[in-house]
Amino acid sequence: MFTSIDFQQLTAVPKLMSYYNNYPLYIKTIPTDNELKFQYTVHTSLDVVEEKISSVGKNTNDLRELYLGLLYPTEDYKVYGYVTNTKVKFVIVVESSNTSLRDNEIRGMFRKLHNGYVDMLCNPFYTPGENISSRLFDNTVLSMMQQD
Repeated sequence: MFTSIDFQQLTAVPKLMSYYNNYPLYIKTIPTDNELKFQYTVHTSLDVVEEKISSVGKNTNDLRELYLGLLYPTEDYKVYGYVTNTKVKFVIVVESSNTSLRDNEIRGMFRKLHNGYVDMLCNPFYTPGENISSRLFDNTVLSMMQQD
């Protein structure tokens, strides 16, 4: 699952995407400028997510941290990742100039996203793997993106 979110001051997190089997289920960008550039950034981050997931599987302990942390920084953005137990991937892109977002706030965003995703999955009319069109999930994402 891949999702894009703009969090704090509408430019802190310009992109949130959700992927299942590297297929985008949900993409949200505010503002919509450079949406194609963000999609490219997020798609390239999936390779880093796969590397981190496979390296965790090689460790002897089976305890897996869902939050992957900073996947990679670029000149303009920082890309963070999160993977659920069912291999749904969340990616959030934040502007590098935003120093007000700390790691624990990014974790909280992913937790809120994961909870919204689980609530959306409880809908008996949603088929897992389809694009996400839930208004409740969309409102959760938008509230995170517009939070000051």
